[in-house]
Amino acid sequence: MMTVSDVLPLLLAAAAGLSLGAMFFGGLYLTVRKGLSSRSPVLWFFASLGVRMSLALTGFYFVSDGRWQQLVACLLGFVLARLVVTRLTQPIGPETSQTASSGHAP
Repeated sequence: MMTVSDVLPLLLAAAAGLSLGAMFFGGLYLTVRKGLSSRSPVLWFFASLGVRMSLALTGFYFVSDGRWQQLVACLLGFVLARLVVTRLTQPIGPETSQTASSGHAP
């Protein structure tokens, strides 16, 4: 039987994964927006990748604390954050639904 002391670290790990994912995918969203209008997009994309990967991997390392269960909980929170950020950053408007239904790029 699982007790509160068994479940609490998993919930905290999932919350940390959610935060790490929000930073990672939110940063990716901002990088794409800024990088596409920049004079040197390569610099934006590579610098962003380095910072985002460093933060995510360091976060996973410390959150897991050597326990695979906490690592899995953190990963689940990370993936959930991806779904949330993807949903929040979708463009809303009539041009989006027309492009998606036509099956090809405009």
